[in-house]
Amino acid sequence: MNTVTSGLEPYRRELLKGNTEILILSMLAEDLKYGYQLVREMASRSRGYFRITQGTLYPALHRMERDGYVESMWITSPTHQTRRYYRITARGLERMRSMIREWDIFTEAFGTVAKPIKSLNRSSNK
Repeated sequence: MNTVTSGLEPYRRELLKGNTEILILSMLAEDLKYGYQLVREMASRSRGYFRITQGTLYPALHRMERDGYVESMWITSPTHQTRRYYRITARGLERMRSMIREWDIFTEAFGTVAKPIKSLNRSSNK
């Protein structure tokens, strides 16, 4: 890791904090999942970039359940292990779609503003 990227961990935490809801809703749009499964799959799919803790996950799930975006149910597995599973609701699906549209608008606007940085980097290499 070089010195330019080594100090980015606080920035990455803030990015994740602001996008936890959309990531969770997107994963629940596929199928119902239990909490640790969400943590594990998010880390795996992002190749470790999204390392969400249970201390972040469960308050987010409880808030989304209170707001009607997800619902939970207790399910007992064939091995008699009971887990709380979460699934997205119709309201949560609409929320997720709206958030993805907003993210697309944001990233396009961000890219447009950030383009001058690329030209500055080229001129400093001369």
